[in-house]
Amino acid sequence: MPSGGQKRKDKIQVHIKNNRAGDLVFRTTPERLASAEKRHPDVASQVETLIDWDLDRFDESMQRAEVLMTWELPTADLKKRAPYLRWIHIIGAGVEHLAPFGWLPRGVTLTNNAGIHMEKTAEYVGMALQMLNHRMPKLYTDQRQGCWDAVYSTPIAGKTLAVIGVGKMGGAGARRAKKMGLRVLGIRRSGRPARYVDQMYRPDQLNRVLAEADFVIINTPLTPATEGMIGKTQLQKMKPGGGLINLGRGPVIDHEALTASLNSGHLGGAILDVTDPEPLPADSPLWDVPNLIITPHISSDDEVSYAPLTLDLLFDNLRRYIAGKPLKNRVNPRLGY
Repeated sequence: MPSGGQKRKDKIQVHIKNNRAGDLVFRTTPERLASAEKRHPDVASQVETLIDWDLDRFDESMQRAEVLMTWELPTADLKKRAPYLRWIHIIGAGVEHLAPFGWLPRGVTLTNNAGIHMEKTAEYVGMALQMLNHRMPKLYTDQRQGCWDAVYSTPIAGKTLAVIGVGKMGGAGARRAKKMGLRVLGIRRSGRPARYVDQMYRPDQLNRVLAEADFVIINTPLTPATEGMIGKTQLQKMKPGGGLINLGRGPVIDHEALTASLNSGHLGGAILDVTDPEPLPADSPLWDVPNLIITPHISSDDEVSYAPLTLDLLFDNLRRYIAGKPLKNRVNPRLGY
C-alpha cells in the first residue's frame, strides 16, 4: 500500500464475493455499491470494484485483486491464486469458520465487521432482558401447553447483568442495560475496564460473576478457549430462576447441560439467537425444551442497514489503506478474533 498518503497511479482492485445461497441482507448489489460510492467519492475514484457471485470469476479476478470482501473463500494455495492480495474483509463479526489461519499468507491483513451490529444488538438485548424479566419464556411454554399459571415479575431496575465477552456487541448490550437501570458486570480476556460496565473481571473469575447475576449474556467469539465454556458447572453457579441469553456462537454453551437446567427449573428462562448446528434441524430436541425461546441468528442484522454499513466500513478502511494507516477491525489470527 502507499505510505504517508502518497498518490497512487493505478486504481486499487477490489473483489466482492457474494454467495447466491446467502440472504439478500448480506449481499453487495450493484445498487448498494453505487450508493456507497456516492457517499465516499474520494475513495471511489481510486478503486475499481468487481462484484462476483460464488466463484464465477474468482480466480481470474484474484490475479489482480489487492482487496477481497467476502464471507468465506477457498483458502488453498491462496498466495498463488492471489499474488497481489493484501487485505481480506469478512462481512461478519465471527471468523471461526476460517480457522485455523495457517492459510493466511504473510503480509495479508484480515478484518471483520465487528461494530456495525451495535444498534440492532442493543435493541435485541433490551427486548430479551425484558422478556426474561417478565418470564416470557415460561409464559410461552405455558401457552403452548394450554396452561394458565399467573406469574408476577418485579421491576428490572436494580438487578444485575453479566456480560460475558465485552467487545463491541457486548458493550452495546451493556449500554442498553445501564439505560434500563441494571448493574452490569463484565468479563473480557484483557480485564480492561469498559464504559457502561460497573465491574470488569477476567475469564478465570467466571463462576464468581455468574453467581452474582440475575441475567447473563454470552457475546464471546468461538475459539478453542470459549468452546463449551458454559457447561453444567457454570449453569449451576447461576442464581435460581436466572436468565441466559446467547448472542455469540452456539458451541460456547453445552446445550445438554442447558436443557437439564431448564427442565429442572434451576434456570428461569433462556433465549438463544445462536445454536449448534445452524440452521437448527427440525428434529432437534431444543425446539421442545421448556422455558426456551430460539431466534434464527437475527439479533444483530437488519435488511435495511447491514449491507450499507458494511460498505461504509469497507470504504472507510480503503481510505486508511490508501493513506497507509492501520485498518480498523483487524483480526488477530493467534486469538481467532
